[in-house]
Amino acid sequence: MAATPSSTMRAGRPRSKLPPCYYEGYLEKRAAKEKVFRKLWTCLCGNTLFFFNSPKDSDHVEKLELSGFLSLMDDGSRDRNLEAARFTLRLKDGEVKLTAPSLESRELWKGFIHAVVELCVPTSLNLLPGQLHLLGEVVEKERRRRKPSALPPAPTTPLHLPLLGEIPACFQPVSRREAEVLLETHPDCGNLLLRPGRDGASLAVTTRQDLNGSVFRHYRVTQRQQGGYVIDVENPIPCATLHDVINCLLEKTSGTLHPFLLEEPYEENIAYVKSNDENGERSLQWAPSSPRLRAPSLPPKPGRKTQPPVPCSLPSRSDSERVYSNSPGSERRTVKLLARPPEVESDVVGNRLQHLSLTGCPLAQSFSEELKQKLEKRRANTK
Repeated sequence: MAATPSSTMRAGRPRSKLPPCYYEGYLEKRAAKEKVFRKLWTCLCGNTLFFFNSPKDSDHVEKLELSGFLSLMDDGSRDRNLEAARFTLRLKDGEVKLTAPSLESRELWKGFIHAVVELCVPTSLNLLPGQLHLLGEVVEKERRRRKPSALPPAPTTPLHLPLLGEIPACFQPVSRREAEVLLETHPDCGNLLLRPGRDGASLAVTTRQDLNGSVFRHYRVTQRQQGGYVIDVENPIPCATLHDVINCLLEKTSGTLHPFLLEEPYEENIAYVKSNDENGERSLQWAPSSPRLRAPSLPPKPGRKTQPPVPCSLPSRSDSERVYSNSPGSERRTVKLLARPPEVESDVVGNRLQHLSLTGCPLAQSFSEELKQKLEKRRANTK
């Protein structure tokens, strides 16, 4: 019997407690410890394979969670049914042998499994365009299903117990059944939550772990009259605060439990509904993103002040000649100071300084004042 899409699923099979069914049909299953194949009605609900004895059964007999998916490979071994096609599903817990009624059915099963595990449409399978489109819809549905949803409604019996101290972040106002659904729907958010007790006068801790399926445990937490709390197990464990209750369970279970923290999604852009002036239609619009504010730029650092030139006397030149240099690599200029009358010397030196300043030489600014002072002294002595 060929597998049929979930859109043709028969009515009268209540499975409201299961995730949405994406694909279903008969498969022959044999686990590693089993010797023979068993023909079971298989439903891919969410990212889990549920096995039923018949299509009319409401309760599944087995299930395989695909969260530990490793690979999916074809099996070339022959079956008594020549049209059947086998494939191997490898999980972290071991391998499972599966047999589909035909090659086409096997390709569809592989496509749906890859779609819910990898959240993308596989491109390496021999599928028709319509089948690929169906896989695309399944990917979108599974993505929406895995997004954190709104919290379930509060329990019918509210908590009448005044809580002492700070409430842990893993507290959720849900019932026992709602806590199990919450932990199984969002396994990546943690596997331990604190909730109100059934009687409304106590608290409870619900945990979930995987052992051939989901294993739930519920622990009663009561408040003591003298203060603090106690975990009601065979040997009661007293705790000062609710945070100590959570920490105690984490330590007792060797870190296998993690507090449940469900984060609500937030929008990344501003959206609004706008009406079209021409046809009156209303559509969802996205506000343009504002440019990011840049920090004011710092003023440039002041440059290093140039050191005044240092006169360097050469041993091979007379005392009337001086060599001025700005730096080791700069151009050297030699200025001869000849013994002339003060008036003539003043004109000559002034012309040289004017020439040097016009050519942009830094020497004119560095020693002009010094030469002027010497010339004034010489003029005063000659008078």
